[in-house]
Amino acid sequence: MRIPVRIRLFAALTLLIMCAGLCGGCAGFLLGGWLGAGAGMLVSMGVLVLGARITIALCRLQTTEFLQEMVGDGRVEASADAVLRGIMLYEAAAFPLVADGVKVAERESRRMVAYKVAAFDDLPISVRVAAAETLESIDEGQDREGTRDAVWALAEAVRACRAGSLATPDTHTS
Repeated sequence: MRIPVRIRLFAALTLLIMCAGLCGGCAGFLLGGWLGAGAGMLVSMGVLVLGARITIALCRLQTTEFLQEMVGDGRVEASADAVLRGIMLYEAAAFPLVADGVKVAERESRRMVAYKVAAFDDLPISVRVAAAETLESIDEGQDREGTRDAVWALAEAVRACRAGSLATPDTHTS
C-alpha cells in the first residue's frame, strides 16, 4: 500500500515538531527544572514553526516570481490572440467559401472589429506590423494566397510574442 505524499509530509512535519519540542524540553529541564522544560519546549516548537512559515513564504514568493517571468500577466498574449482571431474572421468574410455568402454589413462589421483590435496599445510592434500587412492584403481583396501568407506571418508573430515560447521548426503544412 502506497501512502500519499501529503500524509507523509504531515507525518514528517509532526515528527519534526515533536523532536524539536522534546529537545527544547530537555534543554529547558537541565537549565531550569520543570518550569524551564515547559518554556524550552514551547520556545523550540515556536521557533521551528516560525522557521517553517518563513521558508514556505519564501518558496511561494520565488515560485510566483518564476511563473510571472515565464508566463507574464497574459494581457499581451491575449490581445495578440484577439488580433489574430479578429483578422481571421475578417478574412473569412472577405473571401467567403460561397459566392454572396457574406452580407456587406457583416463584412464591414468584421472589418471594423479587426481594425479596432489591431490598434490596441499593448500589442508588440511585430504583431502590429504583421496585422497592418494582413489588413492591407485583405482590403486589396485580389490575392487569396498572398492574404493567406500574410495571415500565416501574423500567426507566427503572435506565437513569437508569447512569453516562454520556444523557437521550434514547424515542418507541418496545414
